[in-house]
Amino acid sequence: MIKSEEARRLFDHLTTAVLMFDRELRLVAINTSGEDLLSVSARHVVGLKAQEIWPDAPMFTGTLERSSATQEPLIERGMHLQLALGKAVTVDYTVTPVNDEEAPMELLVELINADVRRRIAREEALITQHEAVRALVRGMAHEIKNPLGGLRGAAQLLGRELNNAALAEYTRIIIGEADRLQRLVDRMLAPHSLPKKRSVNIHEVLEYLCSLVEAEITAEVRIVRDYDPSLPELQADREQLIQALLNIMRNAVEAVGASGEITLRTRPERQITIGQKRYKLVIRLDVIDNGPGIPPEIEHGIFYPMVTGRANGTGLGLPIAQMLIQLHGGLIEFDSQPGETVFTVWLPLERENG
Repeated sequence: MIKSEEARRLFDHLTTAVLMFDRELRLVAINTSGEDLLSVSARHVVGLKAQEIWPDAPMFTGTLERSSATQEPLIERGMHLQLALGKAVTVDYTVTPVNDEEAPMELLVELINADVRRRIAREEALITQHEAVRALVRGMAHEIKNPLGGLRGAAQLLGRELNNAALAEYTRIIIGEADRLQRLVDRMLAPHSLPKKRSVNIHEVLEYLCSLVEAEITAEVRIVRDYDPSLPELQADREQLIQALLNIMRNAVEAVGASGEITLRTRPERQITIGQKRYKLVIRLDVIDNGPGIPPEIEHGIFYPMVTGRANGTGLGLPIAQMLIQLHGGLIEFDSQPGETVFTVWLPLERENG
């Protein structure tokens, strides 16, 4: 047992989840990190046996019994625990017998959230791709500048020749979009490609994107808005943000085909780590489609250039989107299965902690 107030305070300040069991496998102590990880209250579980707390995890009880019998530490990985309110967690854990001459033998259990560990490893892999993608995009930006200038010039000349105001409006749209792309290309070629940030309302950006996409889709494709109106404005480069999110939304449109549903969902999330930086508050934007899902053979490489599941695809949309979001300190992740693909965009709302 934890015998002093100072020891108890240190126990509760550990960031690792720690539990202690007696020889009868009754829980005698759990720290604050353990309560958070396992979604339990010490008041309700201390005194209960391990099998009473987690009846669906006999492997855990068996590991405690073996460690107690052999007096040897044991390590297990990938234990799935069913928690309250339908939640679940996968953990790696170490069981260590603790022998004290003045107290009965106890078992010290250290738990690590394996889901978080996998997420961090996945994030690091995505961030590693960033520099390779950025170098490719900068090379392509050089190649884009000349034809883009020619396109704009031709639209200007055509606009001067047209007497029909409605047709002339189309040339103004072409010129406006060419100018937007030119500014984007210039940013990509600028030193470090730093975004020019200002206050941006994420929902205003999404509504603008919806107006673009809805002009391209059929009546059988539905866009569902699931916005959290409490979200504050974020500091972002509006044009870079539009380009990144438009690439993701157009992928969703391609996925659902002639009929389907695309959902845009925004939520605030607290205490989120992106790469090596921890943020108090971030925006989580989910772009969800009910298409067939991403082919398994390309899942691990979809943020690399030229990787695409479409015959006429370039494989550049997602790498560019990832690069632009990372320039904002954020990250794009995805989860895909037949009938539901979710691209999650994390955007920090403030500077990182520490």
